[in-house]
Amino acid sequence: MVAEEPVPTQLLAELVELSPGSVEELCAQLAADYEAEDRGFALVRVAGGYRFVSHPDLAPYVERFVLDGQAARLSPAALETLAVIAYRQPVSRAQIATIRGVNADAVVRTLSHRGYVAEVGRDPGPGQAVLYGTTQLFLERLGLDSLGDLPPLADFVPAADVVEAMERGFGRTTGE
Repeated sequence: MVAEEPVPTQLLAELVELSPGSVEELCAQLAADYEAEDRGFALVRVAGGYRFVSHPDLAPYVERFVLDGQAARLSPAALETLAVIAYRQPVSRAQIATIRGVNADAVVRTLSHRGYVAEVGRDPGPGQAVLYGTTQLFLERLGLDSLGDLPPLADFVPAADVVEAMERGFGRTTGE
C-alpha cells in the first residue's frame, strides 16, 4: 500500500520468501477475493508489477478528490504523438514529425516532462538522433502490464476498400 510504483513479482517473492509462481497465484487469489467482497480497492497487475488501486466503480469520486482544480488532460496533438511513440518505439523526433506531418519538438518535451516518454537510446545513423520510448508511468496510467497489451493498430486503421472509397469521394483515385 505504500509503494509509489507497481511492485514486481520477483521483489514480492524475495520479500515474502516464496517463489515468483506462488506470489503470482496468491496475488491472483487476493485480487479475486477483493473483487468478490466488493471492496473499495483492487489489487491489479500493471506495468510489470502489482499495485493497490481504488476500485474502478469509485474512480469518479477519487478523481474529484485528487484532481480537484487540476488540469491534467493531454492535448489531441500530445495524444497523437504519444500513440506514435507507443506503437513505433524507439522513434526519433524527425520520424515522429514525418508520421504526424508537423514538428513534434514541443509536444515531445511536454510528454517527457510529464514522464510518459523518455530517451531510450541513440540512432546509430548520421547525427545519432535521440530515440524515444514510453515509460513505466505510461503503462501505469493506461493500466497496461506491458506494451504487448496495447490494442492492435489494425483496429484503428480503415480497410483498403474504405480508403479507396474515401479517395474517390475526395475526387482522387489510387495510383495517381
